[in-house]
Amino acid sequence: MYALDRLSGAIDALNTAIGHAVRWGVLGMVLVGAFNAIARYSGRFVGVNLSSNALIEAQWYLFAAVFLLATPYALVLDRHVRVDVLHSRLSNRGRAAIDLAGTAVFLLPLCVFAVVISLPSVRASWAVWEQSPDPGGLPRYPVKTLVPVAFALLFLQGLAQAVKHVNVLRSER
Repeated sequence: MYALDRLSGAIDALNTAIGHAVRWGVLGMVLVGAFNAIARYSGRFVGVNLSSNALIEAQWYLFAAVFLLATPYALVLDRHVRVDVLHSRLSNRGRAAIDLAGTAVFLLPLCVFAVVISLPSVRASWAVWEQSPDPGGLPRYPVKTLVPVAFALLFLQGLAQAVKHVNVLRSER
């Protein structure tokens, strides 16, 4: 069990590091969005288009990166959305049992499905070096790659959480 605990800790550390890095993406997203808004309106006064499709796409690429890559970190911090109304009223053991069941039945299969279903699109995008259809837009293949990467990281974090839930169930017999 010690090896699984170490692996769980390593996965936590990986997703925590990614989560901390993604925070800068939030700042970048806000700055790019603010620039786009200011450029769009001030460009009218100077008669020059100061914004671009690349900047607009950069804003939503950053949003996609933040949303997708921060999700495993939210699971590390136990800040994810719960749909079980009884969860807070249960003992540690009861919560661990529900969380383990939810992880095994819902989270892990969903992650596998998302990775499997997204890979053909990502492969096709990389095969043609897919670009934005908008003039001056950004390449699409990097942002599409975030989908299977994020779900793979979420899968790993689900495994790490499962190890922790099993430890709780074992310790509170």
